[in-house]
Amino acid sequence: MSASGKITISREGDVCVVRFNDPASRNALGMDMAAEIRDALLAAEADCGAVLLAGGDKAFCSGANLGGPRMGDGAIDAGLILQDTVNPLMMTIRDLAIPIVTSVRGAAAGVGASLALAGDIIVASEDAFFLQAFCRIGLVPDGGSPWLLMRTAGRARAMEMMLLGDRLPAAKALEWGMINRVVPSAEADATALQIAQQLADGPRLALGLIRKAGWYAADHGFGDELALERNLQRTVGKSADFAEGVAAFLEKRPARFNQG
Repeated sequence: MSASGKITISREGDVCVVRFNDPASRNALGMDMAAEIRDALLAAEADCGAVLLAGGDKAFCSGANLGGPRMGDGAIDAGLILQDTVNPLMMTIRDLAIPIVTSVRGAAAGVGASLALAGDIIVASEDAFFLQAFCRIGLVPDGGSPWLLMRTAGRARAMEMMLLGDRLPAAKALEWGMINRVVPSAEADATALQIAQQLADGPRLALGLIRKAGWYAADHGFGDELALERNLQRTVGKSADFAEGVAAFLEKRPARFNQG
């Protein structure tokens, strides 16, 4: 349990499970919660092979917590809140050296949708939905939502989600290429954990650099990506995991990675 009690942190083998735990607000993201999730991710990076980020039965995360003092009266700089809390969290997710799997049940709204869609593998329950509700309260999508949606759903679909603010069911999100799996609600967390455990058992250095290459490719040209791949391959080519992977291939057996 975190200091605020609004997230729980546990360990399943080499997987760090970070779970929203504020059902009264439908897991709305407050400044304290954002900071605690970021701290949990950084701690997991040093000690685990993968992260599972999950919510509750009714909501993954319902968006930013709008119940704070002076919210909505123009007395505060809403952009400063992003600068100090949400943006550092999203950058930590992008730069993490281990894979992140998200398990989405119920609502993933506002910044909650950003957190869900920033996962490397995204598992959603059949009753899950994604919502860009910013237009309903006079705000601009944040948490990297425009970037994430443009690169998954495409421009036309991303604009529809952001401008109209309609719910997008999990099945449609899968059809649009935004998520990886849709499963019954009772199976979502177990499916996501199984995937996270598979990743945690893999070649840790290589998987971290695959993440790096993937995020880099979304923002850079083809030649830049090729140059990065050359440098990353030099690094992993010297690892014990690569040597084990080649040996296992030649010996026709499963690899036994030591994540080195």
